[in-house]
Amino acid sequence: MNITGPLSGPRCRRRVPLTALGAAVALAAVLTTAVLTTAAVSSAGTAEAAGTAGNGASGVAAGAPRATSQVVTWAASADRQVTPTQDRTYRLVVRTSAGGKGLRIRLSNAFGDQPVTFGRAYAGRRATDAAVVPGTNRALSFGGSPSVTVPAGGSVYSDALPGTVPPQSDLAVSIYVQSAGATASGHRMALQTSFVAPAGDHTAQESAAPFTQRIPSWFYLDAVVVGARHGTGAVAAFGDSITDGASSTQNTNRRWPDLLAGRLAADRTTRIKGVANEGISGNRVLSDGAGQSALKRLDRDVLSQRGLETVILLEGVNDIKSVPAPTAEQLIAGYREIIGRSHAAGVCVVGATVMPYEGWRDWNADGERVRQEVNAFIRDSGSFDAVADFDTETRDPSAPSRMLPAFDSGDHLHPNDAGMDAMSRVVDPDDLRCDRR
Repeated sequence: MNITGPLSGPRCRRRVPLTALGAAVALAAVLTTAVLTTAAVSSAGTAEAAGTAGNGASGVAAGAPRATSQVVTWAASADRQVTPTQDRTYRLVVRTSAGGKGLRIRLSNAFGDQPVTFGRAYAGRRATDAAVVPGTNRALSFGGSPSVTVPAGGSVYSDALPGTVPPQSDLAVSIYVQSAGATASGHRMALQTSFVAPAGDHTAQESAAPFTQRIPSWFYLDAVVVGARHGTGAVAAFGDSITDGASSTQNTNRRWPDLLAGRLAADRTTRIKGVANEGISGNRVLSDGAGQSALKRLDRDVLSQRGLETVILLEGVNDIKSVPAPTAEQLIAGYREIIGRSHAAGVCVVGATVMPYEGWRDWNADGERVRQEVNAFIRDSGSFDAVADFDTETRDPSAPSRMLPAFDSGDHLHPNDAGMDAMSRVVDPDDLRCDRR
């Protein structure tokens, strides 16, 4: 059934040299015009089944002209959700980054107190609201079965769904939760409206009619994977509310990782096409609170993602403004642990500087000193594989401890849409390619 317990990090893997591959991937994306088409890929399961062995695994389908690699195209970090979930159908709206074939979904029961039985699951192209484009909604399976039971603390990948998924497209993933405990796993602040049919299995329906409830969260679904051209890679944005997209415009995919995904999709020179957003609002590096600490969730949320090459680490502001707050040395030790564990998994780490937040209610001079010490480490220590200097980009030159007003959402901590766009442009695509073994 391909059911696992708590996830572990990927094995090291060979890296493909950057050649004309980026241009080929971009050309393939342009030529792709259908989502989840009914035409099956030649011996579709052959190439995709090979990928279940581990991150970055690949295979060649019979008669196919090229090999594929499994790459995460969408992700959201799971956390504890206490809400009724049994005997209802969720229609979850997500946006792809990388395009490819053989779509798989990952369902998580990481925080469940009991096993969860998923009666059925479907995926199709989202039309508007909860409606699915006619003819695109298709059944997923799990080890050949339409249903699957996932133990508490576990997760499951679906089988590959024959057909093609374009980059930068909206999917509607429908899951029927047949039975579950009192505690669910999900992502609270989706900034994307999804839908619920409050009773029964409505996964196969294309119409929006049964989906009478709107929800601001994603439940159980924590990753979507596609089979992309061999050598295509992914990046994970690992962070807090700023990465989660707080204060960006809802239902428009204007979080900075979304905007980065758009840049990567259009860039013919890079083979990094997948983007996983692993931000949790309020998250900290060293201690639990809003979600498990970054140190605790690193393996499950980040290093487990398929095709992962590089992590962009933007965490620390919530540690700095907590009471009691850690010292700069303690926070830096947390960064070093994340770097070391990532490198051991063959993954590179881009360090993102902690952005200014004077004017936020928890700001104080002591915290500002810690922020400056931490940023000096990120910029100058050489511990990171590269640096994304979000601090320099977003601060007010005339008041460097404050965010530039043009980028400020109004709370002096979270950037607005313009600030999110500026952040996405700081990331150099060349820094996302990793050659660690």
